[in-house]
Amino acid sequence: MLWETILLSLRAIRRNALRSSLTVLGIVIGVAAVITLVTLGSGATAKVTADIAAMGSNMLQVRPGQVFGGPGGARLSTVPFESADAVAIAREIPGLRAVAPVSSRSAQAIYGNSNWATTATGSTNAYLEVRDWPLAMGRPFTDGEVRAGQAVCILGHTVHRELFSGDDPLGATIRLGKIAFKVVGVLAAKGLSSFGTDQDDVVLIPLRTLQRRITGRTDVGTIMVSAADGDSTAKVQADLTRLMRERRRIGLDQEDDFTVRDMQEIVATLTGTTRVLTALLGAVAAVSLLVGGIGIMNIMLVSVTERTREIGTRLAIGALERDVLLQFMVEAVVLASLGGLCGIALGLAGAALGTRLLDVPFVFSPGIVAAAFLFSGAVGVIFGFFPARQAARLDPIEALRHE
Repeated sequence: MLWETILLSLRAIRRNALRSSLTVLGIVIGVAAVITLVTLGSGATAKVTADIAAMGSNMLQVRPGQVFGGPGGARLSTVPFESADAVAIAREIPGLRAVAPVSSRSAQAIYGNSNWATTATGSTNAYLEVRDWPLAMGRPFTDGEVRAGQAVCILGHTVHRELFSGDDPLGATIRLGKIAFKVVGVLAAKGLSSFGTDQDDVVLIPLRTLQRRITGRTDVGTIMVSAADGDSTAKVQADLTRLMRERRRIGLDQEDDFTVRDMQEIVATLTGTTRVLTALLGAVAAVSLLVGGIGIMNIMLVSVTERTREIGTRLAIGALERDVLLQFMVEAVVLASLGGLCGIALGLAGAALGTRLLDVPFVFSPGIVAAAFLFSGAVGVIFGFFPARQAARLDPIEALRHE
């Protein structure tokens, strides 16, 4: 019985193919929009998570001053750190994998006829461990080079490309400003961060070299800390705060003059924001499904009017009201379901194209696809019920007299 009803519905839809196609267009657009936007949002969330994870696993950053207005806000200047602060952190706080004091300064890198404006970052080999940053070629600094502050450097992928055009730079001498540095290694490519900055546009040199020969100061701009696997970054953050308050002699009633930023907290904040935006976009796109449902109800009312004599004939030869109700309900659901299937195909194609254009991963979510399809079917049930009930309640005699 149900299968015959479905076949009748398909024949009725096929008789008015153009009108049926225009009717389900709202459903197609709604389902496609929901799937496309939610997939793009999920891809953006995955990219943010991956980009921040690429900065270093379980990493915390300790910086002097307090930040106002969020990650991009103003920073209240205060007393900078010293290398001794990083040594104290490594010595007194348990559960750490590596501690890297870091200072940076803009510099012009020159090799032969090529030059490139970049950032000279002074640190130790612990910087590579904290950032989970392997070498593509060459070696890290030796302990003697770090202690003596020798003029050696490790190039980021972008600087390597711009100065050497991809050729082997090991053993070559470049200049940072007026100071000659021997290239001992090249960092593996990391790409853009989630904030849009090029992580590979850097020249890594020993911290003492930067302090003695470039800046002329012993300041440390940032202390990067990596918690050991399995250890709580929240506990490490609390220990860092306690130790730095002691070393900087901050009273109980005074606010911190430094900031300890947990990268996992940033990940949670950014991914939470992208998920909320994704849900909002999906909800906005779902509105078009309701518009499509109104279109289905409108066309089903027209269909009931056009097929009044047919309905009267069926009722006169013994069809029950529930049979007529089922016929028109099934027709509405079939229309909505066909629109849902076309919308799924269009939405996945749009999502695949969008992820390539936006350079985010394609994150297929079977749950969203199933929910969009079921919602389209539910729209058919809800908006098809009133026309179907109107058809079922027709008086057979009046229906047969209808012109």
